[in-house]
Amino acid sequence: MLPPPRLDYRSISENFVYKSTNAINRKAPLPADAIQKVSRLHKEFKSASSLLNEKRNARSMIGETIRSSACRNDTEAKENALKEGKALKEEIAEMETTCSHLESELLELALAIPNDTHPSSPLGPESAAITLTTQGPACLPVSSARDHLVVAKKLKLVDMENASNVSGTSWYYLMNEGALLELALTNYAISVAIRHGFQPVTTPDVVRSDIARRCGFQPRDPSHPHHAQSYHLHATSPSTPELILAGTAEIPLAGMFADRLFPLKALPQKIVGVGHAFRAEAGARGAEARGLYRVHQFTKVELFAVTIAEESENMMEEIRQVQDSILRELDLPVRTLDMPTEELGASAYRKYDMEVWMPGRGGWGEVSSLSNCTDYQARRLHIRHHLEASKQNVFAHTLNGTAAAIPRLIVALIENGVEFDEAGEPVSITLPAVLKPYWLGTGSRNTVVKWKS
Repeated sequence: MLPPPRLDYRSISENFVYKSTNAINRKAPLPADAIQKVSRLHKEFKSASSLLNEKRNARSMIGETIRSSACRNDTEAKENALKEGKALKEEIAEMETTCSHLESELLELALAIPNDTHPSSPLGPESAAITLTTQGPACLPVSSARDHLVVAKKLKLVDMENASNVSGTSWYYLMNEGALLELALTNYAISVAIRHGFQPVTTPDVVRSDIARRCGFQPRDPSHPHHAQSYHLHATSPSTPELILAGTAEIPLAGMFADRLFPLKALPQKIVGVGHAFRAEAGARGAEARGLYRVHQFTKVELFAVTIAEESENMMEEIRQVQDSILRELDLPVRTLDMPTEELGASAYRKYDMEVWMPGRGGWGEVSSLSNCTDYQARRLHIRHHLEASKQNVFAHTLNGTAAAIPRLIVALIENGVEFDEAGEPVSITLPAVLKPYWLGTGSRNTVVKWKS
């Protein structure tokens, strides 16, 4: 088991006004007085710990008195010291219990406090997002004929009906060129990341729920503890740790670095991981969740980096360049947004979203995101590096970004690339040439996919 998170209680106590305002701006699920309570509990804990240490020192002095009186055969002094030691032992035990309870309550409250927010992040809800860049071709007109689910069914690229019989709603089979498109997109995104110096990794899909919480993910809805946000696995015995299916490869990738101390020269660490993301809450019905856009399971290629504090903002821009490169070569209309406070997860200091125009859905759809988590995850997972000059171990900064959320890229490529016959029926999909080297071929169905020149 990992040691308890090392949170900066001093910073919370000294900046509780900012921390409280920040939590409100981010709509964090915290009681109104939670941060003030953390400040108060921290002062109580420090005071109690100081008194406890004094009592322990006194106990050590009594031990010396007992030993010296025994050497002098001073029975009376020894008896008095033993009585005093017994009373002190009971007092120390009581104080240790008090300190333990204070520490547990303090940690539980402080863990719910979100990360600080970058001063450039806009305030407010999703509508307050600022567009940083746009790229790619002009947006096609909105058209229901381009709806990815309609097209995919006509071309036999997806089967949601049989998947519903097997697994339930919001599950799917990718078929024929749909399955090959997933493989091509996955290998393409990995290859771009490798060219930018990221080490390839395949991740476990099962993680301890404790690791997810330390990363800033809530396996259960805090307002409804019995409502699962993740898929929970049944324990085989009472001693088995609580396991969940990972909601994103970010969680096992962050866990790779847990409780590790790096020499400064070993940073940055840059990895690209391939895993499956499982979302228990993804089954909401409606146009927004239609088809492949919001599903319970999907393949995801994830970028993850560990670096020093002074370089984390530069690393965020480096990861963004990788994401831009992946999307630019797919020849899709893309915009990058600086996300506002209410859209930041608990761990994100700053967050960018990349959205692609989806004419069949009738709007922009998120296909990628990028978060600088500063030392939020590192303090919880004990990811540190050594400073040789000062002989200190300090917490690193972690960052994560989506290289490819496969089903949403498939949605975008279908809706932007579908070709129709004279009767208005979909007959093929034109795909970007950059994917052709990763294409495995389709045998007798070689007319379904065309390639851009």
